[in-house]
Amino acid sequence: MACLEVCKEGKFKEGREECTLDGTVDWHGRPAIKDKSGQWFAGIIILFNQGLATLAFFGVGVNLVLFLTRVLQQSNADAANNVSKWTGTVYIFSLVGAFLSDSYWGRYKTCAIFQVIFVIGLVILSLSSYLFLIRPKGCGNELTPCGSHSSMEVSLFYLSIYLIALGNGGYQPNIATFGADQFDEEDPREGHSKVAFFSYFYLALNLGSLFSNTILGYFEDEGIWALGFWASAGSAFAALVLFLLGTSRYRHFKPSGNPLSRFCQVIVAAMKKCRFEMPRDGEEELYNVHAKDCSMNGSRKILHTDGFKFLDRAAFITSRDIDDQKKGCRNPWHLCPITQVEEVKCILRLLPIWLCTIIYSVVFTQMASLFVEQGAAMKTTVSNFKIPPASMSSFDIVSVAFFIFLYRRVLDPLVSRVKKTGSRGLTELQRMGVGLVIAIVAMISAGLVECHRLKYARKDCTHCEGSSSLSIFWQVPQYALIGASEVFMYVGQLEFFNAQTPDGLKSFGSALCMTSISLGNYVSSLLVTMVMKISTEDHMPGWIPGNLNKGHLDRFYFLLAALTTIDLVVYMTCARWYKSIQLEGKRDLTDQEDNFRV
Repeated sequence: MACLEVCKEGKFKEGREECTLDGTVDWHGRPAIKDKSGQWFAGIIILFNQGLATLAFFGVGVNLVLFLTRVLQQSNADAANNVSKWTGTVYIFSLVGAFLSDSYWGRYKTCAIFQVIFVIGLVILSLSSYLFLIRPKGCGNELTPCGSHSSMEVSLFYLSIYLIALGNGGYQPNIATFGADQFDEEDPREGHSKVAFFSYFYLALNLGSLFSNTILGYFEDEGIWALGFWASAGSAFAALVLFLLGTSRYRHFKPSGNPLSRFCQVIVAAMKKCRFEMPRDGEEELYNVHAKDCSMNGSRKILHTDGFKFLDRAAFITSRDIDDQKKGCRNPWHLCPITQVEEVKCILRLLPIWLCTIIYSVVFTQMASLFVEQGAAMKTTVSNFKIPPASMSSFDIVSVAFFIFLYRRVLDPLVSRVKKTGSRGLTELQRMGVGLVIAIVAMISAGLVECHRLKYARKDCTHCEGSSSLSIFWQVPQYALIGASEVFMYVGQLEFFNAQTPDGLKSFGSALCMTSISLGNYVSSLLVTMVMKISTEDHMPGWIPGNLNKGHLDRFYFLLAALTTIDLVVYMTCARWYKSIQLEGKRDLTDQEDNFRV
């Protein structure tokens, strides 16, 4: 056992087998050996797993609204409302998955369990569609609606899609963090690979959605629903099998217990001591624990930072605390270690940055809504071939792939040479700022295209699809710019929340990214409602009427550009104020606020 203790010190095990320095363990709970666990072998398995799981999820989600209208005979409004509820539920379940992972199950077990639920949901959906819902046979395309269904058949359908929501929602925030766990950030070489992993992870996500949006989307649009759903189920099952095959090579962080109770303990302990006078420079009088005594299951200690001074009272040692320690016990609701206090500080510092990302998500969600409506009102034919407006999102995915390569291979090394840091280019906060700038340009581009489209549009049309002679390919720049902004914003966001959350809350950090997208959907819907209410006064058609040729969609795009500009200013202020987490023993510590210069 002596060799294991040496390994925990970050030194070498017998036979020159070096252990990881970040506290990860192997499948058996022993300190993970670098050469026999994690790194790109495990990382590549997780990347393929993510690509296959994304293909499966979007194979259902991309055309769910069409399934509800054509197969279940729902109205457009009811179908859109049900899809919005379903999508929102996916993101709510992401918080559930993150909580279970960080608190009790660990990321591996959480990913495995929720993937099983995901596969079960897809199999039930495929069976119910093939046996009950697609009746008469061949129905469900644009020309042949399906017949009525019993309440049991409809209930089985909803059970299946909400199992899919539960499975994907609980799995998604954990798989990105679990992939990052395979790289030891205390090791410079692996730390660089960890940063690269997030870029490739987002690329795998987009490539999976590209296949489902094009190939599976085409089959489902033609009414071949059962084939599309079975393909999604097969893809999810392959992802699960692939994930389980890598079991022996994964690295793991142990779950650290319920974070809610730890947070409440800090708040309650600080309030109980609100009348105590804190010494000005009293860090030595704050309660600290040795790593071996830490109750947070091997999580690295967080160093004390200034700011949120009131919370330091939770770690201030009073005479009562000294008496309790002499008795061999500590009341966690009266005295908390510095690391526990700093956990709360970390989350409080992250919240302003997270709130600033919601407006960007509003811009991002336009690809699935207003961009498609705008494209439908343009010329969508090339020779005799009709281009589905929704398929223009393929240019976004191609742009993501191109800019990930451009950033990783060209921009990042170039910025490193200019900064003369030798280790990194733009910080995560800087990249997120760049993403906001590009998003502003994307909205301006979309607004200018809409102004140009209106010049070639017929305003007297009843069904206005293709009513403008302007080609749909004029939308390519706005899709490409959104793709470029994603590389800087969403990849940077994944890296930032993973790096800046404590070890016991990594999955929660990834869940914050997903809830940002969810809130972006809700804010976008609220914004459209408000704009239409204001712009339709005095019997005006409004900015976004059913006939876009009579509206001013361009003004809505310019409004989003203005809101994103204001958000950028607020974001820069928050980024300058932000103070980075400081982990004990972490190499090459740099404060984010010192690195953020736009």
